[in-house]
Amino acid sequence: WKLRDRRRKKIHLPAHSNLTDLVLISLELVLVIQSQRNSYHVRRGIQRRGEILQQADELGRGAPVVVLLHELSEYEGDWSILPALPRLSATYGQSAAWFFFVEEETRVTLAALLQVLHRYRVSEEWFLGKRLHDNEASIIHHYAFSEDPSSFGYPDPAAGWALSTPLLQRLAERIQRENLKSDFTIDLKHEIALYIWEEGNGPKLTAVPEFCTEPRDNCATTFTTYLPNCGDPVSKKDVFVAVKTCQKFHSERVPVVKATWEKDAGFLEYYSDVTDASIPTISLGVANTERGHCGKTFAILRRFLSKAVPKADWLLIVDDDTLISLPRLRRLLRCYDPKEAVSLGERYGYSLVLNGYSYATGGGGMVLSRVAVSRLMSSGCRCYSDDAPDDMVLGRCFTSLGVPITHSPLFHQVETNKPHTHTHTHTHTHTHTICVIQMDGNCLCN
Repeated sequence: WKLRDRRRKKIHLPAHSNLTDLVLISLELVLVIQSQRNSYHVRRGIQRRGEILQQADELGRGAPVVVLLHELSEYEGDWSILPALPRLSATYGQSAAWFFFVEEETRVTLAALLQVLHRYRVSEEWFLGKRLHDNEASIIHHYAFSEDPSSFGYPDPAAGWALSTPLLQRLAERIQRENLKSDFTIDLKHEIALYIWEEGNGPKLTAVPEFCTEPRDNCATTFTTYLPNCGDPVSKKDVFVAVKTCQKFHSERVPVVKATWEKDAGFLEYYSDVTDASIPTISLGVANTERGHCGKTFAILRRFLSKAVPKADWLLIVDDDTLISLPRLRRLLRCYDPKEAVSLGERYGYSLVLNGYSYATGGGGMVLSRVAVSRLMSSGCRCYSDDAPDDMVLGRCFTSLGVPITHSPLFHQVETNKPHTHTHTHTHTHTHTICVIQMDGNCLCN
């Protein structure tokens, strides 16, 4: 069959490719875009799907199935992949040979991807991706493989990763068969690789050099950016910044904030357990707690909606040991509609395989639209104690209200002496990152 030349844009097939084989693989490929429910991300997912299907059309025939993950079911926790596998298997397992997972900003060269997949026997179990590994034992990976952290590989989601159908079907059956326990989802890519490896009973990740994040010859995938350009940044006055602190950190942590990023804030207040005019801090009448801080956070939410502070579209809540680039945050927020209920940050999950909930981890900073705060406070959702984990309570409340937790990898939570514990350096991202990092000491983000 002929290659079509649409709009004078020619699709180049890899050398030595067999056209018939590529058609068959394309028809047997399910490409899953890890889209999100927020309207901005829905648009990005639809755009990415259109680009892939256009490539298939230009190749001539044999379009793959392209699934937007947020459309797979009503369950918001499908983003953690494992809960989605049984449905993917039931819907596409009989006709598909491969399932390929990409992020919204992963650019796919379909012909090259099909050629890569053609190298592997579809009757076998395969777990393919761009290999990452820890350089030293990591707390977020529960110090797994501490004797030799680099021995265990996990995929870079920005480059895309693939499961052969025999492997996906076995994983789906295992998920449905096992008595799964409640657990946290913190670093999805590592946790998926651990689940697939199954203490050595399953396959390890096979590194595929054509799955790329930086453009180079023969790449089947490349990555664009986590910080898109949606127009001019939102105004300083559109973002109200709430910094949580307490008396014992007034002289230790607050000066770092003042010396680094406070100057970039239009409206900023420090909330403490005592009033200190030299900073100044505001006491919300909530005693300091060693953990959780739910009472303080909900007091901040009430104050944000009151006439005591300037009215702003967005609320940023951070700890006093957080470093952040507010200009980059304001650029990111241009992509989101403040008239929607938006909860944005580094997304974690609790008990997602058992119909749990997602939350934006407080250590990386939480951004809420005024609409989201208003819906939350009018719902009657409250802390069960002042020292309850505020981020998890907010996540549970938003889940009950049908407000999705929107993930951005530009929000980070890392230890001071281990800013990069794996080879996922994201040089293409760090030059544009918001760089929200919970830590003590010197500023890492300019």
